Amino acid sequence: MPSPFPGMDPFLEEPHRWLLFRHQFVTGLYQVLLPGLVDRYRARVCSRGFTLELPLFTSVQRDPHSEEHIELRDRSDGQLVTLIDVVSIVNRTTATGREAYLETRQLAEAQGAALVEIDLLTQGTGMLDYPRENLPEFDYAVTVTRPGTPGRYEIYTATLQKRLPKFRVPLAPDDRDTALELQDVFRRAYDLGGFGASIDYNSDLPPEVKFSNANHQWIDSWLTQQKRR
Repeated sequence: MPSPFPGMDPFLEEPHRWLLFRHQFVTGLYQVLLPGLVDRYRARVCSRGFTLELPLFTSVQRDPHSEEHIELRDRSDGQLVTLIDVVSIVNRTTATGREAYLETRQLAEAQGAALVEIDLLTQGTGMLDYPRENLPEFDYAVTVTRPGTPGRYEIYTATLQKRLPKFRVPLAPDDRDTALELQDVFRRAYDLGGFGASIDYNSDLPPEVKFSNANHQWIDSWLTQQKRR
């Protein structure tokens, strides 16, 4: 069963559910990217590991944590060409998670790689602090940064009510971009994770989701319409 939402599904933002969804989403990104890459490039799923420290009564619980991301490298010399990362909940809500994410970004920048950062979350603090005054209202974003243009971003946005965007993934400067339809990746991840059978859409949204009252009202109305079909 597909998600009842036209784009991102906010019910996936529940922390334990998100861990599975993010894994499936990164896997889906990898699978969708491969057919569009010429032999010059190789894609691989990599992982960063770190330890989260969580308060537990009078002590601290230390939990190992890992997050996958995608690297596109030149086959001839192994040079990192593009980093594709998906923001996680702990990146936006914990100092350790944020530091680990930013370190991955900084290492890629130091190697002259392009960055593609996909943020499908509402809770916590976003990973990029670009000005919003000239941007439309949005809930989710893909941010692309090309080598040699620090502080300049290509921003592809979506609201809760709309499909996730199609965007261009940069490759080497002398090669054309490859297009990626993010909604196709979402559908693949949602189906592979079996979320249609595990989410109760009659229940309340996860409390972690941070939406305006207008979005909450839209969700109630939208889900009511879907039940009537």
